[in-house]
Amino acid sequence: MDAPLSQKAEALPAEPGVYIFKDEAGRPIYVGKAKSLRHRVRSYFQESRPSDAKRDSMLDAARDLETILVDNENEAIALENNLIKEFKPRYNILLRDDKSYPFIKLTAGERFPRVYVTRRLKKDGSAYYGPYFPASLAYRIVDLVHRRFLVPSCNVDLTRFHPRPCLQFYIKRCLGPCVEGLTTGARYAEAVRDVRLLLAARESDLVRDLHARMLAASEAEHFEEAARYRDLIATVEELRERQKMATSHGEDTDIFGFHQEGPLVAVNLFHLRGGRAVDRREFFWEDLEDCSPRELFASLLKQVYLDQPYVPGEIHVPVDFDDREILEGLLSEKRGRRVEILTPQRGQKRALLELVAKNARHSFERRFRISKPRAREMLEGLAEALDLAKPPARIECFDVSHIQGTDIVASLVVWQGGGMKKSDYRKFIIKTVPSNDDFASMREVVTRRYRRLQEEKKPQPDLVLVDGGIGQLHAAAQALESLQIINQPLASIAKKEEILYVLGRENDPVVLDRHSPVLHLIQQIRDEAHRFAVTFHRARRSSREMTSELLAIPGVGEKTAKKLLAQFGSLGKLRELTVEELRQVVSPVQAQRICEHFASLGEASK
Repeated sequence: MDAPLSQKAEALPAEPGVYIFKDEAGRPIYVGKAKSLRHRVRSYFQESRPSDAKRDSMLDAARDLETILVDNENEAIALENNLIKEFKPRYNILLRDDKSYPFIKLTAGERFPRVYVTRRLKKDGSAYYGPYFPASLAYRIVDLVHRRFLVPSCNVDLTRFHPRPCLQFYIKRCLGPCVEGLTTGARYAEAVRDVRLLLAARESDLVRDLHARMLAASEAEHFEEAARYRDLIATVEELRERQKMATSHGEDTDIFGFHQEGPLVAVNLFHLRGGRAVDRREFFWEDLEDCSPRELFASLLKQVYLDQPYVPGEIHVPVDFDDREILEGLLSEKRGRRVEILTPQRGQKRALLELVAKNARHSFERRFRISKPRAREMLEGLAEALDLAKPPARIECFDVSHIQGTDIVASLVVWQGGGMKKSDYRKFIIKTVPSNDDFASMREVVTRRYRRLQEEKKPQPDLVLVDGGIGQLHAAAQALESLQIINQPLASIAKKEEILYVLGRENDPVVLDRHSPVLHLIQQIRDEAHRFAVTFHRARRSSREMTSELLAIPGVGEKTAKKLLAQFGSLGKLRELTVEELRQVVSPVQAQRICEHFASLGEASK
């Protein structure tokens, strides 16, 4: 089994490159880099090499070997990192964390660009600014953009006009490009240019432009417009002063600490900016039984920094590792100034390293032993994962239930105030869908629910969640659009894969770690909606079967059947009743016939 791969290894050139082991289906299962491909790959098959369970398991699964030649080790490290992130091979150490760097995204390619906080960088032509430390800073800046520059963060289809704007326009946090006549292309473009200058830290240019516009508006006696520019100047100046005050002397430093017990590992990363700790990031693994700290940090630092736009001057790690000097050179070139990767042994830097390690132990305990975060933390994490404007206070979730298209029903469950609010649960009997069509059923139930809220003038929930994939998501979106409800946060959770799809960003699904408290919260709500729908479906089917059975008895009509159903609930209970007990609800003749009917069924089954 190994002979073909070992022969390939012997034939490899002694040059730098990347090697990829693949399984029988052709999927990459391990990606590595080497200064000499022949020497490195050949070492996997040497009998004198010490036993390694992870390596042996990988070689047992490997069926093919592919290599890519590069010019030097720097290129090999960069290519290795890109391939690991692209293929996510199961035998590589993969970056897994509950919190990534927040950026602010200004969209491109849209008639009316929008601004978002996002944690996923994409090569889509949009402008990304950041990362921001702490994460709340990004949300505060975007909130400022909404309030002062009126450029929105929304999922409304702006390729066409809508009959009316959403709430954000009425509370003066959006120019209203979704409705014809509320703003002009020139006015919106001006606001976007101002936001671009603000996010690019070109406050001086922005203030100068705003001042010129203020004077021009004043000379034209457009005093209300001039006052608006004056207020914008004051806002930008205040933001600039705050940023100056927050800056103190000291090198920007990232500090890593870790705690490991068997295959379970927790890593903490503290960001020091201007000498102050401004944010923390956590990483967790469950499958690193045979992984040494040197191997862990060699892989982790490449994945954290090689694709990040900002690199600090110093990175402190608890252990030295292979390729440290090469990685220092790559990061220094990326930063344009020297970057040092250090393992402090004494003094204040060592004390900080131990402090981060202590926090990593606390993260380990919280994740793998306690795992009960506060509701506020979960909701903040949910808002970050789904790019919501704020943590949701009320979540409504829908599920459709049927068996081969019969007795189609739907459920609505509500999460509010830290738990399920059962008094707000609702049941729906699908009325307009004659056959098995989950999408049409979802459209009907969502339409009925939110038309009712409109008629009763009640507020919309902070998040609508539907059980299912993209099809159910779009069905719910069509229902909301038919009611002229726009900018409603809407997401779906796909069965089995547990992937989250957010309306407007379906091409970028959210995949949460299976131990993530945020995923657990969503699963709890989804499972409750499913339970409630299935329970209702079973009750309705049982009721139909019972009614059908009773109507087969001479002298029992629909009115009597409904009375018996309401009183006793099931056929099983009815079979156990005597004539005297039945006479308390129906006439003596009906009671006698019902008892005779069930007695005859009992005799026939013997």
